[in-house]
Amino acid sequence: MKEIRKYGDEVLRKRAQEIKDINEEIVELSQEMVETMYEAPGIGLAAPQVGESIRLVTVDLSVGEDPRELIILINPEIKEKEGEDIDEEGCLSIPGVVERVKRPYRVLVKGIDLNGKEREIEAEGLLARVFCHEVDHLNGILFVDRLTPLKKRLILKKIKKSMNSW
Repeated sequence: MKEIRKYGDEVLRKRAQEIKDINEEIVELSQEMVETMYEAPGIGLAAPQVGESIRLVTVDLSVGEDPRELIILINPEIKEKEGEDIDEEGCLSIPGVVERVKRPYRVLVKGIDLNGKEREIEAEGLLARVFCHEVDHLNGILFVDRLTPLKKRLILKKIKKSMNSW
């Protein structure tokens, strides 16, 4: 299991590097990320959240209940966006903070699985939201950055106060 990096850690603000080679380290890291995500518990985790500035995400809406739900993607990209959805969102790197965030309702995500096979996933609703959230992490963007300036200021005050208790 890995330690989840919290708000304020600079790795969360960097654009993660593309993965050129799927080696044993990448496979091992992805397994540790899955364990960490389930333990948290969470439904998505990006490598920067465990201190690795590479483009790797794990997603599982079932939180480990259904092995078929687990998605591990290398170098994921949002290729298409459609519609609009405003719903509550939280982040393992910002514990205790939940806010309503606008995201696309449907997305087409392209990436590579651990076998090196290219994958295209059409996602709607919560799954689309999770992919957008995790890809944002790979680009150094946190969900609080998607809030209105006023809302963001208020939330950042709250975050700074609660950072001592993390």
